[in-house]
Amino acid sequence: MKYLGSKTLETDRLILKAQTMEEQKYLWSILMKPDVNKYYLTVPKKFSEKLKDWNKQEEYYKNDMEHANDLDVFRWSIFIKETGQCIGRVSCHPASDENCEINNPNIRGVGWFIDPKFKGNGYGNEAAQAMMDYMFTECEIDEIRTGAAIQNPASWMIMEKFGFLRLDKTKMVEYTYADELVEDYQYYLTRQMYLENKNHKKK
Repeated sequence: MKYLGSKTLETDRLILKAQTMEEQKYLWSILMKPDVNKYYLTVPKKFSEKLKDWNKQEEYYKNDMEHANDLDVFRWSIFIKETGQCIGRVSCHPASDENCEINNPNIRGVGWFIDPKFKGNGYGNEAAQAMMDYMFTECEIDEIRTGAAIQNPASWMIMEKFGFLRLDKTKMVEYTYADELVEDYQYYLTRQMYLENKNHKKK
């Protein structure tokens, strides 16, 4: 793959920019909403209470932002073009196996979240599409692997809309704020599949 970093990406309605400290408290506040983090956050449960305290999290975010423009970091804040309002985040990170070990930098995981106030406008789809197009066509990654809670059809239906294929096996995942392990569908999308789907849509 090509390590090009979090280059600014634009869609019809959105701008995706490398993250800065300026919007982190707002993004953190979105993540603390139960309807956002329930099937998104997989930080170990032992940190669950600490996550809720911005004063404890601020230093972590400051350190993280020091690497926001590194060429091996692919994480963007999402802004509405017309208003400049930050509404969420999208990322493409190294995938891991069952033991949480990174196997291949060319195989990536993805994630995104949108402030619930802005849901229903297709912004999440638009941002995710821009990110995947960049990762497959410019950074030339080989594959994206991801999962979505079976109990969260809004998430896995998006995967299928984007052309991801569902594996036969599922995975039990410990989400930070879920009381029990959650069963996830597992999906994959290769670069070849993505480009074929893209070319087909153009015809």
